[in-house]
Amino acid sequence: MKKIISLIMLTGFTATVFAQQPATVNPFPKTITVSGSAEMEIIPDEIYVNITLREYQKKGESKKELETIKTQFLEYCKAAGIPDSVISISSFTGYNNYYNFRRKKKDNDLMASIVYQVKFKDSKTMDLLVEKLDDEATQNFIIASTSHSKMTEFRRQLKIQAIKAAKEKGIYLTEAISEKLGVAITINEPDALQYSGNYLSNNFLANTTYSQSNMTLAESDSGNEQVDFKKIKLRFEVSVIFALQ
Repeated sequence: MKKIISLIMLTGFTATVFAQQPATVNPFPKTITVSGSAEMEIIPDEIYVNITLREYQKKGESKKELETIKTQFLEYCKAAGIPDSVISISSFTGYNNYYNFRRKKKDNDLMASIVYQVKFKDSKTMDLLVEKLDDEATQNFIIASTSHSKMTEFRRQLKIQAIKAAKEKGIYLTEAISEKLGVAITINEPDALQYSGNYLSNNFLANTTYSQSNMTLAESDSGNEQVDFKKIKLRFEVSVIFALQ
């Protein structure tokens, strides 16, 4: 019986302690949610181009073998100042021996081909290579995508500018209702930037060859106009919740 009475008294004491604790108070009863954005335009300095080379044979001449074409292509790249580190093999197509066997052909009349991907820094270097390429062997010269080597730095700059823009907007909105902007409570950051132009746009550029359509006129240091790639437009948006004082 004593144990039961002690248990009842302990339970009653615990309930009294919890009842005496104050309820949680919202430290920010009044808030304002504002958005901010920032954008910039940049000229890409990373242009990824897919170059398709294929064996060929002119009438009355022996076939130009792929190994010879590959060797010449790499020599052309070196002459244009393109290092090996920015050249890679994207795909390779060899002879279909089974196909030739079924057709009972003695000569392999299917031409082998190879696709190189080259990363250019500007259109000038690209022009140097185009002038040297074997026109018979070169089947395609396609811009696969464009980007910039300082994209991470640009992302950081835009995020800072977007948050500052959100705070500035919050200040003049609160002043309009005779309030004062307080501390930032929450900052909602999107997963990625918004891009327009031709930044890594493989779907848009998959069938676009190297031409004036992807270029824009820019002023050089000497004052002469030169052709360069279309600018990439970057945009970043952020949503911030501020307390009202």
